[in-house]
Formats: sequence, C-alpha cells, structure tokens
Amino acid sequence: MGVAAEDAALQKIADANPSAGGFDVSAAERFAKLALACVHKEYPNKISHVLNSDADVAPPRKLTPAFCGCYDWHSSVHGQWLLVRLLRTFPDASFAKAARDALKESLTAENLKAEAAYLRGDGRASFERPYGLAWLLQLCAELREWDDPQAQEMLADLKPLEDVAVERLRTWLPKLSHPVRIGEHDQTAFALGLILDYAHGKNDEGVVKLAADSARKFFSADKNCPLAYEPSGEDFLSPCLGEADVMRRVLTKAEFAKWLTEFLPQIPRTATANWLPVTVSPDPSDPKLAHLDGLNLSRAWMLEGIASVLPNEDSRRPALEAAAEAHRRAGLAAVTGAHYEGGHWLGSFAVYLTTKRGIQK
Repeated sequence: MGVAAEDAALQKIADANPSAGGFDVSAAERFAKLALACVHKEYPNKISHVLNSDADVAPPRKLTPAFCGCYDWHSSVHGQWLLVRLLRTFPDASFAKAARDALKESLTAENLKAEAAYLRGDGRASFERPYGLAWLLQLCAELREWDDPQAQEMLADLKPLEDVAVERLRTWLPKLSHPVRIGEHDQTAFALGLILDYAHGKNDEGVVKLAADSARKFFSADKNCPLAYEPSGEDFLSPCLGEADVMRRVLTKAEFAKWLTEFLPQIPRTATANWLPVTVSPDPSDPKLAHLDGLNLSRAWMLEGIASVLPNEDSRRPALEAAAEAHRRAGLAAVTGAHYEGGHWLGSFAVYLTTKRGIQK
C-alpha cells in the first residue's frame, strides 16, 4: 500500500470515529461491550491443545472452563482483565453489573482449579508461554490492587492457576538462552514487562529479580535496533519498542537515556511523527492481518512508556510523544468491533493504552 493509500485509509478510520484519541465513559462502554460479547462466546475457537489420548478430545468449555471464550485462551484472559480494569476505572458505569456477572460466571473456584490442572497436564509445559501467562499475571495484579470484596474472592480462587503460571515462568526463564525477538505472542520483551509490573505490585522480589536479570542479560548490549525493518506483516508488537519499553523498567533513568541513544539512534530531535509511520491493516477480517491494528495501539503505549522516563529536557521526547499520539489515534479508531477477528482482542489493547496501565498502576 502506497503512502497516499495509507493516508486515505487512516482518514477514513478517523472520520468514522472522530473522538478516537480520547477516553471517557462512552469509550469505556464501547470497549466493555466488545469483551462482554466474547468472554462466554465459545465458538469460533482456536485452541492450542496437546492431545495425549482420546480422553483429551473435548470442547473448550471442558478443557479450560474459565477462559474458553474470545477465540483463544489468552484473549479470554485479557478480555476479563479488561472488564476488571474498566470496573476499577468506572465503577458506576452502565456496564458494571454485566461485567461483574460475567466475571463471577467465569472465575469460579471450580473453573480455576480445572484451569490449573489443565496447565499441569502432560505436554503442556509451553502452553501460552509467555504471552498468555503474562496476561494472566496482569489479571491477578489488577484484582490484587482492587479494594473490592468480589475482586479479593476471585483473586483467592485464582491462586492455584497463578501459582502454576509463576512456577512455569521461574522454570523457563533461566533456561531461555536467547530472547525471542518477533512481533507476535512469543516476544520475550513484552512478556517481561508485564511480568515485572506484576511482580512489583505483589512485592515478589524473587520474580522481580528473575525478570529484571533476564532483561539485562538479553538486551543490555543491544545497539542500532533495525527499526526500518518493522513492521512485519503480522506484527501486533514492535520488537524494537518492546525491548526499549522493558529496559526503561530495569535501568535507572540516566542509564536508560544513555542506552536508548545507542539502541534507537533513529529517534529524531524534532517534534515529528514521520520517523515511525502508523500502519493500516489491509484486511481487518483476516485474523493475522488484523494484528496491524493492534500494533498501532501497542506502539502508542510503548512510546509513551519510553518518553515517561526521559528527562523533560530530553530533545527526543517531542518526537516520541508525536509518534505516540499518531499511533494512539489510528489504533483507537480501528477498534470498531466490525470484525470478530479483531474485536475479540483489540479492546484489551485499547484499554491498556488509554488507562496507562504500563505507566500508572
């Protein structure tokens, strides 16, 4: 797609949703509806399921009863995170009762014990690792920070599954010899960022150290990230920005500013967004091609996160903030729900961005 065609496509999206750059209760209601429409929608469903025998042949609601909707396990997890996050942000919104009822139906003690047993099953050591497990920990973090009786009950019921997730990550990270640097679910940097935020919130110094040491081991010596190679055609995460976004969590501000100079020398010193053009999905109804709509959203929050730790006088901040705003507007405008392929997950990315989850706890 040429530059003129991209500009026309972006303008069409903006015209359809002129308030795309803002976030208020109306936007929250729109995002909540997307999650409510899918958390208990079992089909279509894309499962990642190891069969050990005929006994393992079962529908999603039997295999993973808490997280059997929203097309796949990880989307169901962060769809329910979305509901918790919006309930905390807008406790009296019109969707509040429906959101509470949906969570109560999914996050029962019985369902979550079954989920934990499923993860512990033979051949499932890599199930949803690291993306889905990291989002599960974000769900736990959100509930832990919410002073609400229902939230604390759900958090207690989640403990068996939370424990399995942490155990899996503790086992896996020391063995990971090299980071996975792609723009999809297996990206190491993005997962480490979510894991670090979870561990800090829980005051789990062991997991903080494990994740931070892993990030330093993988990324401290990196230089000249090939930003010009991005995006790949199915990215929903930026490999370069994801790496910078986790390193701003583990380095001091001074260390990070210096590291960023060597890692992303492409960041201009003027207030322009042109150095990182927004993307346009060529087909939002295609499950993989729709990823590019999510890339705009994740780039926006990563750019904001990177800028948040730089000094006010840092001359790179205007370019980072301009690019973040351009990606924010394009990304939020694409969260329409017109196609289930994007509607089942883009709302979660929109809420993570608009509520500044990765920056403000």
